Amino acid sequence: MLRKHVIPPGSSGLPSGRGGGTAGLDIASLATVLVTSESSEHPVDHLFDGRNGPGGTRWVASTEGEQTLVLVFDMPQTIREVALEAEEPVASRTQVTTLAVSKDGGQSYQEVVRQEFNFSAPGTTFEREVWNVPAAGLTNLRVTVQPDKGGRSSSRASLTSLALH
Repeated sequence: MLRKHVIPPGSSGLPSGRGGGTAGLDIASLATVLVTSESSEHPVDHLFDGRNGPGGTRWVASTEGEQTLVLVFDMPQTIREVALEAEEPVASRTQVTTLAVSKDGGQSYQEVVRQEFNFSAPGTTFEREVWNVPAAGLTNLRVTVQPDKGGRSSSRASLTSLALH
C-alpha cells in the first residue's frame, strides 16, 4: 500500500515524523509520497499502479495551479532513469514538468530536467519521456507540474505514470 500525505502548496517536502509504474522500483516499499493535491477519482496512487500508457489510470490534482509531488525515500537510493507519462484527452495546453533531486533530506534540491508537454486535442494527447538521471544517494525526488504554461486557471495538473529505474 502506498504511503502518502497531502501537503500544502509551496511546502518544502519535508514530512512531519518521517524524513510502481512501469517495472521500475517499488515506490510503495521504498518511499513516502507527498502530494499537494489529488482528486478522489484520480489519486496519486495511480502513478504507481502499473496501468500506464494511453488510456491508463492517472493522477489528477483536485485544485488548479502548480502542484508538487515529492518521493521521500526511506533509505538513500541510486536512480539511473526516470520515466514519466502524461495524457490530456480534452484540452489543448502546454504542461511544464520539472524534476529535481535532493541528497540532504529535502533541505536543498538540484533541478535536473524541465520538460514541456504540448497537448493539442484532438491530436497529440499522450506523451512519454524517459530521462537519464544517474544519481546516487538520493533522499528525495521532487516533481513539479505547472498544468498550463499559458496560465489558464481552469487547468489541473495530471500525470499518467512515474517510474524510477
